[in-house]
Amino acid sequence: MPSPAQTPPQPQPQSQPQEPPRDPSDPLRRERDHLASSRDALRAMRHDVEALDITDVTGNWVNAKILAGEIEVRIKALADLAGTPLFFGRLDYRRAPGSEPAEDAEGESFYIGRRHVHDAKGDPMVVDWRAPVSQPFYRASRAEPMDVALRRRFGYTGGELTAYEDEHLSDPAESETSSKLLQSEIERPRVGPMRDIVATIQPEQDEIVRAGLAGSVCVQGGPGTGKTAVGLHRVAYLLYAHRERLARTGTLVIGPNKSFLQYIEQVLPALGELQVKQATVDDLVAHVEVRGADTAEAARIKGDARMAKVLRRAVRSAIAMPKEPVMVVRGSRRWRVPAYELEEIVRELADRDIRYGAARDALPQRIAHAVLVQMERAGEAPDDRVQDAVARNPAVKAVVKACWPPVDPAKTVLRLLTEPEFLASCADGLLSPAEQAVIGWQKPARGLKSARWSAADAVLVDEANDLVQRTSSLGHVVLDEAQDLSPMQYRAVGRRCSTGSATVLGDLAQGTTPWATSSWAEALAHLGKPEAHVEELTRGFRVPREVIAYASRLLPAIAPGLAPATSVRESAGALAIRQVPRAGLDSAVVDACRASLGFEGSIGLIAADPRIPELAAALAAAGLAHLSPGEETSASARLTLVPASLAKGLEYDYVVLDDPAALVAAEPDARTGLRRLYVALTRAVSGLTVVHAEPLPEALR
Repeated sequence: MPSPAQTPPQPQPQSQPQEPPRDPSDPLRRERDHLASSRDALRAMRHDVEALDITDVTGNWVNAKILAGEIEVRIKALADLAGTPLFFGRLDYRRAPGSEPAEDAEGESFYIGRRHVHDAKGDPMVVDWRAPVSQPFYRASRAEPMDVALRRRFGYTGGELTAYEDEHLSDPAESETSSKLLQSEIERPRVGPMRDIVATIQPEQDEIVRAGLAGSVCVQGGPGTGKTAVGLHRVAYLLYAHRERLARTGTLVIGPNKSFLQYIEQVLPALGELQVKQATVDDLVAHVEVRGADTAEAARIKGDARMAKVLRRAVRSAIAMPKEPVMVVRGSRRWRVPAYELEEIVRELADRDIRYGAARDALPQRIAHAVLVQMERAGEAPDDRVQDAVARNPAVKAVVKACWPPVDPAKTVLRLLTEPEFLASCADGLLSPAEQAVIGWQKPARGLKSARWSAADAVLVDEANDLVQRTSSLGHVVLDEAQDLSPMQYRAVGRRCSTGSATVLGDLAQGTTPWATSSWAEALAHLGKPEAHVEELTRGFRVPREVIAYASRLLPAIAPGLAPATSVRESAGALAIRQVPRAGLDSAVVDACRASLGFEGSIGLIAADPRIPELAAALAAAGLAHLSPGEETSASARLTLVPASLAKGLEYDYVVLDDPAALVAAEPDARTGLRRLYVALTRAVSGLTVVHAEPLPEALR
């Protein structure tokens, strides 16, 4: 139970810091002293690294440059970030962790923070939250105290330690109550980019964060359940637990768009992880310049898994069976490989499930081997050098070029989309003639440079590229907002973690693309991770209960089998619905934004994409400065004008939602429109104001 007697008169973290008592025995004073000492120790650690002299350590300039780069990264990781608490909790163990129970044994105390800090002797002053000794901070309870006698949480104001709160887990007389400091940290206003949740990770979230590297995990989470934060903290944990392995194989965070990546980009650096790459799916498949756009139906067909088989046929259509034997001349001898034997070699390679390029590299060696067999029968003793020389023979090269010519992935896809006869032959039995007509280009390009590729075309080129040459795999990939990917996009991501693992994050109810997945089993199969364990997060921590309940009225129409998310938060007056005349809509929206600016935190004005220019002009006329999504890091204004298409994954303290009917109408179909509306309604973490002129959708009336 929280211990109010042990806190100063104003224990809430949002209160103004008060002059600490002069009594050295005061607990709060001791904790402040430890914080100051820890900051001094961190500065000393950083100074020690900065003072390293590597002049005589490395053997050459290349090694020196690499080592200097690693030292620079280490220096950045040891930065004492302003306004970020160095530690946020403390654990007092009943006995030393890992030791056997002993009567009257007294354990140790550990301060839990974002990174490890030690003193000059090497003794820990702050323990990394990812260390095994820190795990009970997130998992321990009175039912299972995990040898913890006391768990202490700290409250901060402006970087100053202002309060603490204790839970005596081994005291049966103490009743279980919710932590006010924990609740206050969860509800702290959000201005700027996304923050880490390292101080507020819940037990069910911690289980996902600390899951092993070997297996893949899929997290289905409703709005505000923290699935994105869980995925990012999982990366940080895996880098801590498997740093050497992931340093070799690499990690990647994949988000839906650039605005989303800008929103989350500060989370991992705040946890000391500076080298995790971030990208969108479009970044992964950027083999061609995207300058065109597809209709929704064309994009859906191009994103269908059947296209993988069509592309395989297209790539392998270049394979031709030999009609003539090959004659290899070596010195005074001639060696003849008959056409039927060449055909057997080509068919055997074609039937194997190996990359086109790898098979093409193997073909001359197979032909050379057939020649070497004849040499051995004739009494010669050829070695590997002879086989390599035969494989490079002009006659063998000519056979390879005729039977297994080089393939350009982009040119193959271009031919598929611009030559109806070629598409028909490759799609026979896979795509109907009507579907073929939909994806075919109406204006054939003269060449690669003039081609107007769409985003879906780029994914096809990536698939063709992998059919020719294997795509390199990373050690771990985090895929966020995964419900919006097409089967072909899943395959593109799956290639990047084919020998590694994945953390898949999403919410089926928030799928807003025409090809949005309807089941995680299907999505994981396309990703190549059918064995991934699916976890469901249903307890929300950010979206107020009134708001999530209002938005959940849409679930029967957009995701009938999905359980609605619940919320641990109650916020009086968090939801307001205002109907205004059509002529007064813009002014009413501006008034709602101005009223929201009277509160602390960030404000997001979300509207249908076609409404953005009109609302931008209205805000400018009213003198209200605003940002675009992704610009929040500048913190030059608290109001962001958000197109509904970019709202997914973002959060604002207060949201003003412009005319839901217009938002729904802007989408290709009603179901997609209602899903987009569900996303927009659940971006608020403190208050939501819906301003509308047209009637609301039936479920919300």
